[in-house]
Amino acid sequence: MLARVSAALLGVALFAGAASAQETTIKFTLGWKTQGSDAAFFYAKDNGFFKEEGLNVVIDQGEGSGATVTRIMSGAYDAGFGDVNAIIQNASTKPQDAPVMVYMIWNQPPFAIVTKKTSGINTIKDFEGRTLGGAQGTPTTRLLPVFANKNKLEGEKIKISNMAPNLQEPMLIKGDIDAALVFNITSYFNLVLNRQDPDKDYKWFSFGDYGLDLYSNGMMVSRKLLASNPKAVAGLVRAVNKAVIAIAKDQNAGMKAALNYDNLINAEVEKRRLQFSFDKLIVSPEMKEIGVGDVKDDRMARAIGIIVEGYQLARAPAPSEIFSREFLPPRAERELVYTAN
Repeated sequence: MLARVSAALLGVALFAGAASAQETTIKFTLGWKTQGSDAAFFYAKDNGFFKEEGLNVVIDQGEGSGATVTRIMSGAYDAGFGDVNAIIQNASTKPQDAPVMVYMIWNQPPFAIVTKKTSGINTIKDFEGRTLGGAQGTPTTRLLPVFANKNKLEGEKIKISNMAPNLQEPMLIKGDIDAALVFNITSYFNLVLNRQDPDKDYKWFSFGDYGLDLYSNGMMVSRKLLASNPKAVAGLVRAVNKAVIAIAKDQNAGMKAALNYDNLINAEVEKRRLQFSFDKLIVSPEMKEIGVGDVKDDRMARAIGIIVEGYQLARAPAPSEIFSREFLPPRAERELVYTAN
């Protein structure tokens, strides 16, 4: 009897070991430190969506949405949340190494210029003769000449003051600069944390409203993972898609997962950031038409052209080098309905 029980227990242990051995580990990098807008990844992990797909997804904090691309290219990470425009830059020169976006999340670009309502800047023409604070190398700063060109501004009359990103809002508040070249989802909450009212006291000029109709952050994977384990990529996309749709209806559940990952975040501010991401970056007429996760190829081609011009790239990659819809669930499974709660 004892022998039979021991054999049975051994069988269970061996089965469990075999099951865990079959799990594919994916090293995943976020775009920055833990934020409410990352909640879908934590929700997918906590609710077993990754596990259902045979995946063990290890999530690390990031160093910037552009750095996601270089982290994946280095081989340190298999997948991550980052900026498609950084993929375009790298695919221009290293197409064999650049990751591929497989699930677009931020359908609208976060690139913006923010100024105090008391600054006297009421239209983009008013930027001429003013000083704008920009962090060197960031898309908003690098794309300012394209923004000026497209909108027939005299770019030489706009002065750029280079500074670290964390100095932009303090210098704007003090009046040391007239406006700042920012990511709206970052700057808005930096102002909140500096006890400012970004809606009442600040004016926002979004690049997307002025001819720079770019895509932005989404989930990307390495070319190695794409080639060696397409089944894992499909599972990763399915799991994240389920999570994005779930937290669109229940942000509190998303925040619970975010706090479970990092209990040091400011829950109130990060919930507002999560809702901001849906309001300003995810939900759009295009997203409602084609479903969350997808892009339009003609818009992607135009976006590539803008990045090629802004960064003076030698080669314009094809949209198929940048984005793959091969792993997207059917359109009916990507119907996102956002309800703030």
